[in-house]
Amino acid sequence: FISPLYTAMLAAWSLPCCFTILLGLLELCRAQYEHLGYPHGYPQGYPEPEQEQYSAPELPPDTPRIQLRLAGDKRKHNEGRVEVFYDGEWGTVCDDDFSIHSAQVVCRELGYLEAVSWFPSSKYGKGEGRIWFDNVQCNGKEKTLALCTSNGIGVSDCKHTEDVGVVCSDKRIPGFKFINSMANNSLNIQVEDVRIRAILSSYRKRVPVTEGYVEVKDGGKWKQICDVEWTKHNSRVICGMFGFPGERKYNARVYKMFARRRKPSYWDYSVNCTGNEAHVSSCKLGHAMAAKANSTCGGGTPVVVSCVPGRAFSPTSMTGFRKAFKQEQTLVRLRGGAIVGEGRVEVLKNGEWGTICDDNWSLLSATVVCRELGFGSAKEALSGGRLGQGMGPVHMNEIECSGFEKSITECFFNKESLGCSHEEDAAVRCNVPAMGFQERLRLSGGRNPNEGRVEVLVERNGSQAWGTVCSDGWGTIEAMVVCRQLDLGFASNAFQETWYWPGEVSADPVVMSGVRCSGTEMSLSQCLHHGAHLTCPKGGGRNAAGVSCSETAPDLVLNPQIVEQTTYMEDRPMFMLQCAYEENCLSTTSSETPANSYRRLLRFSSQIHNNGQSDFRPKAERHSWVWHDCHSHYHSMEVFTHYDLLSLNGTKVAEGHKASFCLEDTDCEEGIEKRYECANFGEQGITVGCWDTYRHDIDCQWIDITDIKPGDYIFQVVINPNYEVPESDYSNNFMKCRCRYDGHRIWMYSCHNGKAMVHQPLVERQFYIIHAVLLRCSTTLLDLKDNSTRK
Repeated sequence: FISPLYTAMLAAWSLPCCFTILLGLLELCRAQYEHLGYPHGYPQGYPEPEQEQYSAPELPPDTPRIQLRLAGDKRKHNEGRVEVFYDGEWGTVCDDDFSIHSAQVVCRELGYLEAVSWFPSSKYGKGEGRIWFDNVQCNGKEKTLALCTSNGIGVSDCKHTEDVGVVCSDKRIPGFKFINSMANNSLNIQVEDVRIRAILSSYRKRVPVTEGYVEVKDGGKWKQICDVEWTKHNSRVICGMFGFPGERKYNARVYKMFARRRKPSYWDYSVNCTGNEAHVSSCKLGHAMAAKANSTCGGGTPVVVSCVPGRAFSPTSMTGFRKAFKQEQTLVRLRGGAIVGEGRVEVLKNGEWGTICDDNWSLLSATVVCRELGFGSAKEALSGGRLGQGMGPVHMNEIECSGFEKSITECFFNKESLGCSHEEDAAVRCNVPAMGFQERLRLSGGRNPNEGRVEVLVERNGSQAWGTVCSDGWGTIEAMVVCRQLDLGFASNAFQETWYWPGEVSADPVVMSGVRCSGTEMSLSQCLHHGAHLTCPKGGGRNAAGVSCSETAPDLVLNPQIVEQTTYMEDRPMFMLQCAYEENCLSTTSSETPANSYRRLLRFSSQIHNNGQSDFRPKAERHSWVWHDCHSHYHSMEVFTHYDLLSLNGTKVAEGHKASFCLEDTDCEEGIEKRYECANFGEQGITVGCWDTYRHDIDCQWIDITDIKPGDYIFQVVINPNYEVPESDYSNNFMKCRCRYDGHRIWMYSCHNGKAMVHQPLVERQFYIIHAVLLRCSTTLLDLKDNSTRK
């Protein structure tokens, strides 16, 4: 029984209590939006660009009012055919008398910092309509193309086969203000910058930023876009720009509540995208928004996008990101690129990887490839084997995509068109999410920004501190990861001593040791290492790890057909194998073989191509090459190739090796001159587009199979097995064949390039990785024991 008086007292107490609880909940909701912490809600690593005042150019009253855009068959968003809007009609510009100064005026008028180059003869396709300008001559300082000298607007004797195109810089003019003097909704968007600004606290703490307001920077100020005319196609383009393959729904109620609390500053226009643009600057302007005091947009709210990242870029806290990039198994892959998201496009067809011809290769088709692989839209479609030449067949040519295909294999292509060579291999550079990795690594003390001691930013005692990396076991693979993380291309050298690079003394202490990378990591922190329990006998400072990076790298590929066609077996007397015996090119049982007995040799030729972008040079300088009297030549590498005969279960039963006694250009493709010849102590190497052939009748070009029983085997060749020389792609350094030996004859068949079975350097690397894991586990157990003792 509860008395009425008690009930009244309880009610009187409950009202202020409930009110207090509601206030607390409101504060929690408010905390969802407040404490942005960083400028505009961006985490560290997203610095605001320097502000610069931009004033629109003042034109003489009689200047023809024109608008410009870049159109046609683009391979980058900031290039294309120059088109002019005048008198209610779009037209083009003739290439007669056009120069880089004219291109400079065009690019500046479009809001880019400068012109990079220009192209005549309708490189970006033929335009339509009038040819508004002909015989254009600019000095580069004009404020609009209409002020340059020409035949007069609309006066031309050109055809559209002479339409001119330009390539502008990636960077926009700070503070650039778009002025739409034509009130035409088909103009391209010209804004200084675009970003996704995280609003909800849960998204501000994530890297990468996948959800938030879409903001454009116009006139040096960040502005929101009204969502009244916003579509899914627009969101798809925005997400693609920031490295995300798709978009998804979001909780609109939360953002409406935030918009009511803080008055947005809206941009003057809406956006109209088709969904297959690679960049928002290729979209068209929608209607001008009739905003009242720049605070409302017809009952709408600021545009919000929520993007779906690829599997390799799942959001996580900046300190907790540890996943290495692992390519999903698809019918398409990228090869030869320096960083994640770029490379030569290769397609799997009938069990064989091949390339794509660059005929009609466009930004649209390249974007299909990028989204298929879990990246965003393409920022560049490359042609002419720019990222190295592939091997095997050219599977696709004259590709035409709508932009919405799930795979490049769904696009139309000309099955009858043949004749493309690997000089025309297509490649892409995709937009990838901003992970902030570059902010946690630096090179110190080098002569230029591409070299130096490796220094990493770590958390020590609750604060951020720079330190060095222990050089024990530091090699090419780890150096490759560093150069990739800093967006400096490929590693050209990995250094275990850096005494000649004086870095900052405060960064001398070792903060990372036991580093072992697989080569697919996007950040050095993703590689296995000792963690907090460091062990480094030599210490850091001048014994720390260092790297030098290069924009290009070689890429060696073995021709499997040559191996298959030249294989044979020879019984050779021991007295003719003395030089080979001295160089350890025979099996261990040969030491007990009489001089008049025979060794059975599996012989073959090998043709090794350099399909990369720079020459393959030995790691050792010529002063350290080793002279071998027996064969009268210099060895420039200790081991150049491994030859292994394996059982069907992968057990090694016989082996050989090839010391690089003579790296030289045996033959080259048409139009390429030989550069390396090792006669008379000449320079050694393999030029891009050339190959080095080791004939079957050369010493050590064999495997000693004297002790092998008849049966079926796997023959394996590994080039550059110790990763002594950096390459753009190590996955094609392996070749495998099926091998059958009946005791009297031997056959090689099904030879192909591809991933090899585990070989010794990988075994050693795996041993070190297991050792690192065990060390981390043991130290963790010791910590647990210490904690339990204290308790």
